[in-house]
Amino acid sequence: MSSRQKAGSNGAWKVLVVDDEEEVHAVTKLVLADFSYENKGLFFLHAYSGREARELIAEHPDTAIIFLDVVMEKTDAGLEVIRYIREELKNSFVRIILRTGQPGQAPAEKVIIEYDINDYKEKTELTAQKLFITMVASLRSYRDILTIEANRKGLEKIIEAATSICRLRSIKNLASGVLTQMVAILHLSENALYCQTSGIAVSNVQGSLKMLAATGSYEPYLDAEASGVLPDKVLDYVLRATTLKQSICEDNCYIGYFRSERGEETVIYLEGWRDLSELDRRMIEVFCGNVQVAYENVLLNQEIEGTQKEIIYTLGELAEMRSLETGNHVRRVAEYSRLLAEKHGLSQREVEVIRLASSMHDVGKVAIPDAILNKTGPLSAAEFEIMKTHTIRAQEIMGLSDREIIKTAIVIALQHHEKFDGSGYPKGLKGEDIHISARITAIADVFDALGNDRSYREAWEMEAILDLIRRERGAHFDPVLVDLFFENIDTILAIRTSLAG
Repeated sequence: MSSRQKAGSNGAWKVLVVDDEEEVHAVTKLVLADFSYENKGLFFLHAYSGREARELIAEHPDTAIIFLDVVMEKTDAGLEVIRYIREELKNSFVRIILRTGQPGQAPAEKVIIEYDINDYKEKTELTAQKLFITMVASLRSYRDILTIEANRKGLEKIIEAATSICRLRSIKNLASGVLTQMVAILHLSENALYCQTSGIAVSNVQGSLKMLAATGSYEPYLDAEASGVLPDKVLDYVLRATTLKQSICEDNCYIGYFRSERGEETVIYLEGWRDLSELDRRMIEVFCGNVQVAYENVLLNQEIEGTQKEIIYTLGELAEMRSLETGNHVRRVAEYSRLLAEKHGLSQREVEVIRLASSMHDVGKVAIPDAILNKTGPLSAAEFEIMKTHTIRAQEIMGLSDREIIKTAIVIALQHHEKFDGSGYPKGLKGEDIHISARITAIADVFDALGNDRSYREAWEMEAILDLIRRERGAHFDPVLVDLFFENIDTILAIRTSLAG
C-alpha cells in the first residue's frame, strides 16, 4: 500500500475485500462506487489470499468492513483470517462479512457459532440492493461500537486526569496540569496536531490577569501580564468568560471558567483542533466538574499550609526570643536548609518540609531555665547536661502530632546536635543513621549561629566559620553536605545578607 493510497483514505470508510477471484473485487467496487454513509465514501483495500489479508488488516486496524472469502489458497483460509483478527490482533471493532461460493465447505450454522463474524452470505445472494443494505447495517454497527469505545477511553482519561490533578498542591501546578490533561482528553496528543495545540491558564488577581501556565505558541508569555501579551481575540474570550462567569466552547476554542467560593477566578483557554464533537463537549463538562473540586481543594490547602507555616515560624522564633537571640536566625536556617536539601537532590515536597521543619530545631529551648539559657559565661558540666535536654524536650512538646512537618521537626530537633562521627548528642548517632534532614539542619545551624552574637560569646569572623566547617568535614558534618555547602557558598552568603538582622 503506497503512502498516496493511505493518504487517500482520510475521511472515508475503509473496506477490505478478500477474495482470490479478481472479478469479485471488480464487481464489489463497481456496485459500491457511489456509496456514501454519513457523508463519507468508501476506500477499498484488496487482498487475494489469507496471507495478504492478514498483512493488510494489521497495517490498517481502522478498517470498518471486511468482505471475506472462505476458500482461497486453502479451504479454510478465510476462517484462519478471522481467528488472526479476533484472537491475535484483538480487533473486535471491524465488521466481518463472510462470503462464500462454496457453502458446503463452511456451513453457515457452524461458522456463525464458532467464529466471531457479523454476517454470512453466499456470493449469489449479494445483489446490489442487498449489498447496500448490508453495508449500511455494518457501518452503523461499526460507528456505534467506535462511539462506545471513545466514551470508554474518554472516561478512562477523565478518571486518570482527575487523579493526577488532585495530587497537585498549587494553583500554578494545577493550571499547568489541567492544560496537559485537557489536551489528552480531546485527543490532541497525536503527531503534528499536538504541536499545533496552544493554551493558557490565567488568574484574575484583583482585576489583573496573570499568566499561570502556557503551552504551544503561548509559552513565551508565561508569568506575564495577560492583557499586555495576548492577541485581542484571546483576551476577548478570557474577559468574556470572566464577565459571564461561565465556560465557553465555540469555533476551535475552549475557555474554561473556574471560580472559588472566596471569589478567586482562573480561566483555561485552549485552541488548535477541528470542531468539537458532542462527545468531546460532554467529556469537557465532566472533567471541568472535577477541576472545580480540585481548584477549591488547592485553595483550601494553600490557606491551611499558610496558617501552618506562620505557626511553625512563630514557634521557632519564640524559642530564639527566649534565648535573647535574633528571630531571623530561624528564617536563615530554614533557607540554608532548603538550599542544601534541593542541591542534595531531594524531592520538591521533601525540600519544603525540611525548610519549614528546620525552623523549629531549637523549639525545646522553651523548657530550659533562663538562668542556663541566657548565662553569659561558660556552662558547668551539670548545666550543659540540662541544656542538652532541649533536644528531648522538643519531642515532648510536639510528640502528639502526626503531621508530616511536625514529625520531621521532631527528628530535626532530636538529631541536629548529633555528629557524623558519632560524638554528638543525645544518642551518639553516626553517619547516615542521622536523618538527612537533621544532617542538613546541623550545618545550617552552626554556620548561622557562629556568625551572630550570643549571650556567652561574640560573633565569629566569616573566614573562621568557614575554616571550622572545612575542618569538621566527616567529623561533625556530613562530608557530602559540606561539599555542597561550599559549592553554593555565594548563594548562602546572599541569603545571609538578605535576612540580616
